[in-house]
Amino acid sequence: MKTKVKICGITNLDDALIAQKSGADALGFVFYPQSPRYIRPSAAKKIIFKLPKKIKKIGVFVNPTSRTVKRIAQLCTLDILQFHGDEPPRFCQKFRGYKTIKAFRIKDAVSLSRVGDYSTDYYLFDTFKKNSFGGTGKKFAWGLLTRSRIKKPFFLSGGLDSGNIVCAVKTARPDWVDVSSGVELSPGKKDKELIQEFIARVKTL
Repeated sequence: MKTKVKICGITNLDDALIAQKSGADALGFVFYPQSPRYIRPSAAKKIIFKLPKKIKKIGVFVNPTSRTVKRIAQLCTLDILQFHGDEPPRFCQKFRGYKTIKAFRIKDAVSLSRVGDYSTDYYLFDTFKKNSFGGTGKKFAWGLLTRSRIKKPFFLSGGLDSGNIVCAVKTARPDWVDVSSGVELSPGKKDKELIQEFIARVKTL
């Protein structure tokens, strides 16, 4: 199976359409108000309305209430829910009808110890940074992610860009790669050429 690409931190229609036309398989919308890539649900809805159905729309949440998640998921017609905070396993099971992702911030091998507690459809592995929930632009040791340890489809994230993505995919063998800061001019504003180059390199593997 070819590795798929998620472009995360979408905040405007132009970036969404560039990513879609460049071959992205999914777009991520961050519904965490403290993030520099936060987008209001009403704004995300307008963007999603203009996208083809085949591209997956993923909502990113950090320690939300279940009511908030369900309201935004319905409003924005999301396909997948990504939990990027400290959500417990039981919380992630409350959303029937939606695919789910649980993110883990990786510092070392011990960081993977709780992965098996979660029965989400996918895992996502990002870089650990104290008091930060993603978007750090920093890498971690991809070699920690071996198929003998990770039993479910997973997303690789954290410091990816066109310069290191080939090595990252060959090392970790993820089902998906997830990029945000690595294709940006500034937080929340993407660069067309960086998006195109990143996706092209993944698609040639």
